Amino acid sequence: MEISPAGSCNHRCIYCGLDFMEYRPKFLKTEVFKQCLVKMGRCGVKSIMYAGEGEPFLHKDIAEITKATKNAGIDVAFTTNGALFNKELAGKILPYASWIKVSINAGTPATYEKIHHSPEGDFERVFKNMSYAAELRDKKKYNCALGMQLVLLPQNSEEVEILAKKAKNIGMDYLVVKPYSQHPQSKTRLFKNIKYSKYYDMANSLSRYNDKNFHVVFRIHAMQKWDDDDRGYKHCFALPFWSYIDSDGNVWACSIYLTDKRFMIGNIYKDSFSRIYKSGKYKKLINMAGRVLDTSKCRVNCRMDEVNRYLWELKNPSEHVNFI
Repeated sequence: MEISPAGSCNHRCIYCGLDFMEYRPKFLKTEVFKQCLVKMGRCGVKSIMYAGEGEPFLHKDIAEITKATKNAGIDVAFTTNGALFNKELAGKILPYASWIKVSINAGTPATYEKIHHSPEGDFERVFKNMSYAAELRDKKKYNCALGMQLVLLPQNSEEVEILAKKAKNIGMDYLVVKPYSQHPQSKTRLFKNIKYSKYYDMANSLSRYNDKNFHVVFRIHAMQKWDDDDRGYKHCFALPFWSYIDSDGNVWACSIYLTDKRFMIGNIYKDSFSRIYKSGKYKKLINMAGRVLDTSKCRVNCRMDEVNRYLWELKNPSEHVNFI
């Protein structure tokens, strides 16, 4: 499950796929949400990633929420820009988090500021924060993976190795290099025609940074899927395995359709978590997605893409499926 505890963001990246959301300063109500976490754990929710349409560390009670998530029996992780992940937060969150991944789409301050539309000094601040987090994690022997991710764009393609070197030097466990993904509702269309074939060889040059403590995850398969624009499935079977809660408490079956009321299945301030997922509306939505929903209009490389590819093959096996 993905949850956005804060609906505002201190960066405005040029590739952002959620620019249609028109960021507003809004936050999940801590006490209500903590009660919901207990019920979510009892219902079998396995993991929560705090991310989404805002920066999770803007929530003033995020450390308290993190601890409550883990105490509810739910694994917790973060995708963040890292600018607010200071020493105090690191000390309170690292003991409970499974992983923390920082979105940092440049290897130099100048490019970072252009892409993230961030305040001057944030690039250095992010590295300072994550360097401290790595030191504290290792000192206290916390079991929390720390990494960075870069969306590969023409504007930062010359700085990927610079970022890999810097990430490794401060003690990160990995750097993910992934393709852009066009959100169907996004106003941004700057990179919708980008092709990644000319970058495939980058995987070889980046592999020299790999060792037992650090690894560059170059998502060439995802890049190939973007270039081919071929999902391999016609409908969506993955809705039951993932959902999204926004900072207003609305529960969405799919983040691609955040403004489509068909996909809003409830609100945690109005209904219990179990009632929302046992509702007739949710059951009808799952049936519609698996039978009618046209996935050609969905986001290429969406979070549930590989799940859908696997489930489609199970439901529509190839002719020679019985041969190993």
